[in-house]
Amino acid sequence: MTQPIFRRNGESGRSRDSMPEPMPLSYRGVYHCPVCRYGKISELPMMDAFGCQFCNHIFSADIENNSVKLADSSLPLTWYWNGRRWQGAHRAGVELGWPIWIAAIAIVALPPTVVGLAAYIFPPVPGSSLSWLPQFWTVSAFFAHLTIVIWLLVEYYQFPLLVFVRAWRRRLGRQAS
Repeated sequence: MTQPIFRRNGESGRSRDSMPEPMPLSYRGVYHCPVCRYGKISELPMMDAFGCQFCNHIFSADIENNSVKLADSSLPLTWYWNGRRWQGAHRAGVELGWPIWIAAIAIVALPPTVVGLAAYIFPPVPGSSLSWLPQFWTVSAFFAHLTIVIWLLVEYYQFPLLVFVRAWRRRLGRQAS
């Protein structure tokens, strides 16, 4: 894993042992990319924006609020710079409290439970060609609903999963050659 970049153009990097002081967001700075988490973003010449040299994403910058927004995507992904690393900007007024977690558990557990209970109460005819279907349906209902809940969490925390996977595949391709 690469160490974080905390330097301005023209300055040497700091060692990993010494904790760097917080650095405000600046067009002269070089930072880790909040999308691929591998490349470095730096100022694009003659623009009020940053660009990643690895995943080629463009970020519009709001220097006063220490934030960048993904400009080349339809997703409104925003990250705030806390002086040391990027933090995802959560939607205003939306909080993941215990009622949402209970609802997520219910969405994952309730449908497979109903399907499995129905298969237990009304079992298929033993030896029939589709006697495997209730168990398959129960397991597939569980994984389908789990996938939905995980997808919603990824969307809430603004983690661009497909871009991250593509960046890692590209990184592994560079290491292999």
